[in-house]
Amino acid sequence: MITDQTNEIKRQFRLYMDGVASSSMKEKGVEYRVNWGIKISDLKTIASKYEKQRELAVELWKSNSRECKILATMLMPVEEFDSDFAQLWMEQTPTNEIAMYLAFYLVQYTADAASLAFQWIANKSEIYQTCGYNTLSGLFGQGKQPSVRDMQELIDQAIATRSHASINCLNKLATLSPEHEQIVESALSKL
Repeated sequence: MITDQTNEIKRQFRLYMDGVASSSMKEKGVEYRVNWGIKISDLKTIASKYEKQRELAVELWKSNSRECKILATMLMPVEEFDSDFAQLWMEQTPTNEIAMYLAFYLVQYTADAASLAFQWIANKSEIYQTCGYNTLSGLFGQGKQPSVRDMQELIDQAIATRSHASINCLNKLATLSPEHEQIVESALSKL
């Protein structure tokens, strides 16, 4: 049943494939074993045709194509995605793009989201950092407030990293309150 659904999903890729987008990603150094170049809006359309199922998401994740990994993040039930799953999938995340969707669709909703995010922003891997910063951005978007200690650690790591994801995360932190905005502005003025 799951294999049938997985094969059905993969057949749909031909309808949505975009060779120009795929080539553009390759030129920019974004390498996938298989990349159909399908737009995220089209992947959402495909995902909307299926119920969220752990088995289907796991099967898609194993497929090792860009589109399958992104769909896996969309189709994994959040309530069945715990920190062990998050660690495993993070270890298998091949690009910053997949890390971003992993954070957006799943990690930010886990019970240990903040703890995982702080581990990952301290990791030397840019992919881990991307997932960590995007997870924290998601938490801030939900209105979750960091402790003073966590906020200082985030600011220190973000300033050291100076990546797109880290700066976006600080900007999201600044939206929590005028006090947070002032703290972030002060930190960024030192750059």
